Amino acid sequence: MCDAFVGTWKLVSSENFDDYMKEVGVGFGPHEEVLGYGQTLLFISTKTPYFKFYFLPPYANCNHIFLCLQSTITLDGGVLVHVQKWDGKSTTIKRKREDDKLVIECIMKGVTSTRVYERA
Repeated sequence: MCDAFVGTWKLVSSENFDDYMKEVGVGFGPHEEVLGYGQTLLFISTKTPYFKFYFLPPYANCNHIFLCLQSTITLDGGVLVHVQKWDGKSTTIKRKREDDKLVIECIMKGVTSTRVYERA
C-alpha cells in the first residue's frame, strides 16, 4: 500500500496553507519526494532536510529548525496519518492518493490546509 505514495511530486494547488503555517511556525517546500523502504518511508522536501518516518510506536525526531517532535505514523484505510506533538501542541498531516494525485491535508487547531501534488 505504501508503494502508492513513492515518487517525486510537484505542488499544483494549495488552500489555506499560510494560515496553517502561522499555527505551526515551520516551513514546508513546494515539492515532495517519497521514497519507500519496507516499513520505512522517507519524505524529502526541496526546502527542508529529509524526514524519515517509521510505522512503529511513537518516536522522537528533530526537524530542520531543531524542533524535537514526538511522531506517530499510521496507515488508516489507505491514508498515511502523521501526528506530530511538541511543547503541548499537535498537528496532523494526512497523505492520500486520489487518482494520479497526492493530496496532503494539514490540520492544526481549527486550521486546515489542503495541498494537491502531481507526479513530477
